[in-house]
Amino acid sequence: MQTRRVALVGNHDATVTAHRAIPLALSLAAEAAGVRLDWQWIPTEEITSERRIESFDGVWCVPASPYRSMDGALCAIRFARESERPFLGTCGGFQHAIVEFARSVLGWSDAEHAESAPGAGRAVVAPLACSLVEKRGVVRLHEGSGIAAAYGAYEVEEGYRCSYGLNPAFRAALTAGPLRVTAEDGAGDVRAVELEAHPFYVATLFQPERAALQGHAPPIVAAFVRAASERRT
Repeated sequence: MQTRRVALVGNHDATVTAHRAIPLALSLAAEAAGVRLDWQWIPTEEITSERRIESFDGVWCVPASPYRSMDGALCAIRFARESERPFLGTCGGFQHAIVEFARSVLGWSDAEHAESAPGAGRAVVAPLACSLVEKRGVVRLHEGSGIAAAYGAYEVEEGYRCSYGLNPAFRAALTAGPLRVTAEDGAGDVRAVELEAHPFYVATLFQPERAALQGHAPPIVAAFVRAASERRT
C-alpha cells in the first residue's frame, strides 16, 4: 500500500484546539478509508516556492491565523489549486483561500484580509457581524455539493473559533465563476466554498476537525483523505 502525504500548512501551536484535533482527525479518516497516511506540519515561513510542498498528495491550510507568512500560505493554496492537489482549508484556511482566489484568479492584487491589513480598501475577508469564537451553529449544505455528499446530509451542526469571514460586499463577484458557495448559516452567510472542475477543493469557515476530539472521523476530512489517496502521481 502506497503511503500518501499531506502537508499541514500553518504555524503549529499545541495550545490551539484545532491543532490538537487535526492529527486525530487524519488518523481516524485514514483508518476508516484503509489508507496509509503521513502528514507533516509546514510552517508558512518555509514556503517560499511550490517546491516546499510539491511532494505532497494533499494540502490542508489549517486554523490559527494570522500566519507568520501570509505569502507562504497563499503560495501553498495557489499550488494546490493550480496543480489540482486535493485541498482543504478550515477557518483561517478558508479565509486565505478567499484572498488567494481574489488575487490570483480575479486579478485583484489589492485584495486583503482585514486582520492583517486593517482599513484595506478591498478587504475580501472582513470582521463578522457577530464573532464566532467558540460558538456552534447549524450549517446548511447545498444540494449537489461535495460537502453535502461527504456528510450525507443537508444540515449539520459545527463549531467555530473565528471573527472574520467572507466580506458580503464582494460575495457576488467572488462567487460568480468557478468558486461556489456550498454552505451557509441560517442567515445566509457563507460558511463553505468549493472550486468547480477541481478534484477536491473545499474550504470551511467552521472547524470540522474538532469532531475527532470526541472520537469521530469528520466526514469532510475523510473525503479529503480519500481524494489524496486517489490522486494519480
